[in-house]
Parts: sequence; structure tokens; C-alpha cells
Amino acid sequence: MRTLRVLSCSLVLCCLAGAARADLDLPRPSPFAKVSQTVGYTEITVDYSSPGVKGRKIWGSVVPYDKLWRAGANNATKVTFSRDVTFGGKPVAAGSYAFFVIPTKGAWTVILNKKADQPGTGTAYNQAEDAARVSITPKAAPMRERLAYLVTDFTDAKAMLDLEWEKVRLSIPIGLDTAKQAQAAIDGAIDNVWRTYANAARYMLETKKDYATGMKYVDQSLALKEDWFNLWIKAELQAAQGHYAEARTTGQKAYELGAKSPMFFLEGEIKKTLAEWKNKKG
Repeated sequence: MRTLRVLSCSLVLCCLAGAARADLDLPRPSPFAKVSQTVGYTEITVDYSSPGVKGRKIWGSVVPYDKLWRAGANNATKVTFSRDVTFGGKPVAAGSYAFFVIPTKGAWTVILNKKADQPGTGTAYNQAEDAARVSITPKAAPMRERLAYLVTDFTDAKAMLDLEWEKVRLSIPIGLDTAKQAQAAIDGAIDNVWRTYANAARYMLETKKDYATGMKYVDQSLALKEDWFNLWIKAELQAAQGHYAEARTTGQKAYELGAKSPMFFLEGEIKKTLAEWKNKKG
């Protein structure tokens, strides 16, 4: 019995020791890393694992020349753009991509592949799914023990995506359409504001609350953008105050402008109202 108890205790201790080893948390050889930078309106993000040099010969050995490399360790490196960009001069749609390179002794081939989540450079990679392939020549750089990605030299309109490891830096130019995006944001904001003022003026007109304030609002709307919609509101406000000559002039202008842009244009209603105002004095 004593022998059985000793054996049982030994088995328990062995199991506990095995569990302790299994749960031991040690630094990873290639820790996960992430870099993210907003450039203009665009967020550029790189998810990767960062191997170390560890005294090894990297280029042409650990990373062979003329072979596809996942540009990191473990899974393939992933690059995400929140908006459309140009990558090495080639247009790339917003989204996530697997990032690969083919190092050589000269220019390297840099690849974005549409299958963003891949285990590496095995059979999962399919060249037919490449979104972009560009040729970039690496440059010498100060020694960097662990592979790193950086977004550098960025302005509102451009950035460089740098891969650095050992004594090599690979810099890929990223182009951004920030000016166009900013103008669209400005136009959208102004469009909202002129419509807000126009609707405020229309409310004053329809409720017959305060025509003078309605005129103030519609003039503020017209100062931002002249549209058949706010011109017609102004014409109706002028008519409501008995200024029919002014209303006919403004209304005719609204009619002509609306005829050029017929979406939601109340052609029949305006034509009928202008005819009613034709013989009214004021």
C-alpha cells in the first residue's frame, strides 16, 4: 500500500510539473507587433511578427534571395488602408492585404495580396490574387536587431512605409488623395449648411411667423450656394410680403436654374405660380 501511495504521489507531481511547463509564459522568439498611423484621412496599419537577427546572416540566408518571403515571422504580414491609396504608384482600394516581398541582390518585388490572412508563404499564396506588385530597391540603414515597420516622411498627401531589419531599409511610397477628400468634406458641410438655412426660411414662410427673418435665412443660404430651391423660397417670401415684381424676377431665375438640374424640380408648380403672379402689382 505504501508503495502504491508513493507511486500515486509521484504521478501527481509529474502531472503538476508538466502542467506548469505547459503554462509557462516566456518571451516569444518573434513577438507580435503593430504600427498604425493616420495620414490625412487615411489610417495605415501594419500587423506583423518581429524576428531578431540573433547574430545570423539574414539576407541571402535566413531570408533567401529570389524567393517569396512573408516579410516577418509566423503568419504573413498584413497591411490595412482605411481609404483608397496608391502603393508604389499603383492604385489600391481600401482594405486589408497580405504583404510579401521577394528579396534579390538588386531591386525587390513588393506584393500586396488580396487574401489578407495567410499562414505564410506556403500553398495559401496565389499570385492571381495580387492587388499590386511593385519594384523597390532597398537602401543601407543603421543596424536594427528586430524587424520593424514604420510610417515615415508623411504629409497630408503622402507617406513612406518602411521595412527595416538588420542593415536594410525598404521604403514604399504611399500616395493619398487627401486634397480631394478634404474638398468633398467641405462641399458636404456647405451643402448641409445652405440647406439648413433654406429649410429655416421655408419654415418661416409656411408658418407665416416672421417673413423678415425668413428673408435673412434665405439670403444666408444663397450666399453659400445658389440653387433653384432657395431661390424659389426667396421668391415666395417676396410674394408673401406683396413684392410681386421682385418675386417674378427671383422666381424666373429659380425656374431657369431648376430646368438645368431637373432632379426634384417642381416645374409645374413654379410655372403655375409665376403665371398667377404675372398680373399682380407690387
